Amino acid sequence: MRNLSVTTFIHILFSLAIGILLVTFYFFVSWDKERKKFEEISRYKLIADAFLSSVQLNPTEEKLQQFYEDFSVKPIPIKSIKNSITKEGKTVFSGQSVFGQVRVFEIEKKQSGKLWSLVEKRGFERWFIQYRHFIYVQRLGYNLMLEDNRPKNYNFGIASVVGFLLIALLLLIYLAVLKKLYPLKRLHKEIERFAAGDMDVKISYKYDDEIGKIAKSFDNAILHIRELILSKNLFMRNIMHELKTPITKGRIVVESIEDEILKGILVRAFERMNELISELAQVERITTSDFEPEIAATTLREVLEESQHLLMAEQGKVTLEIENIRLKTDAKLLALAIKNLLDNGIKYGQDHKVLARTANLQRVEIVSKGDALKYPLTYYTEPFSQEEKRSSGFGLGLYIVHSILKKLGYSLGYRHENGENIFAIRLTK
Repeated sequence: MRNLSVTTFIHILFSLAIGILLVTFYFFVSWDKERKKFEEISRYKLIADAFLSSVQLNPTEEKLQQFYEDFSVKPIPIKSIKNSITKEGKTVFSGQSVFGQVRVFEIEKKQSGKLWSLVEKRGFERWFIQYRHFIYVQRLGYNLMLEDNRPKNYNFGIASVVGFLLIALLLLIYLAVLKKLYPLKRLHKEIERFAAGDMDVKISYKYDDEIGKIAKSFDNAILHIRELILSKNLFMRNIMHELKTPITKGRIVVESIEDEILKGILVRAFERMNELISELAQVERITTSDFEPEIAATTLREVLEESQHLLMAEQGKVTLEIENIRLKTDAKLLALAIKNLLDNGIKYGQDHKVLARTANLQRVEIVSKGDALKYPLTYYTEPFSQEEKRSSGFGLGLYIVHSILKKLGYSLGYRHENGENIFAIRLTK
């Protein structure tokens, strides 16, 4: 039940309610039919016994009329109904007593008029058929045909109308609830668009109910997030632009310093600042919502050659044991991700060497000697995360790798085996 959507829950709830109502109505119809049949048999038996008893006493015409009124029957000539009983009549009850015997016949009452024609055309005539009941009393030397003239009982009709009205009311409430919840589907689609990176999402809902308040709050949140992102981008671009000039000037001035120790310290400081600006520029570019990779056919060897070119490592620092896998990806982005992994392996490996190899034509593994990571991989894929203060790096390397692989549809894994740290890029999407 916890995993059911609200719409599915409403479907089930109303289906159960309507089903229960239909089953109840069916049992009521069956019960009413049996009750009516039993009631009619008892009535006709009572009429027959009462009439045969009164006939035995030779009642006057006046008493017979009173009897007809008391039991709501009227005498009719046998000959006038004989042919109809023979052709269409159906015996619904027969019995006898010491006074004689009785049979009850049922004949369909013929309907006419425009309304009945429409009913027949639609195929609903069986729901509207009415019947006439005739009581045939036989006594030695005395036969009589009585027609049941009792007023029609409308209890079943009223119950049927009430049942249909209740079902119709439930259906109307069901449709009204679904209509009320429909804006939630639209809101869900807009949230999915926003989650996919579409920052131009705007929700308008004209009613001030709970859904309208949620839509308005979501719209305000999007506007606030959009402003924050624009401010962040503007800040990043301005600070990178403003830092580039003094760093370049400082680097030029450092060359004029004669003290080699001081010169080396300042050169390393300026180089680290340049590295930070470059990494921040890469993060800003890759994490932009409208950034799309340039997918094209390439090979893993070409990607690794580009990675080594970007790394500019000393000879012997990187060893390749790869199979030339064909790929369809953004070669420059993937090369940048692998370059960051190679760079981390060289910087933090115990022998400052790294191995790049393929596994099962599905993974590229970057292997370096060293102790296992102290924290889960997810800790290091957050920006500016480091185990400890180091002489190089800003904690952006694995964050950039993770962001690139996410854009390309790949994934990053990690394990530690035999004193080696192994970072694996899964090349299947």
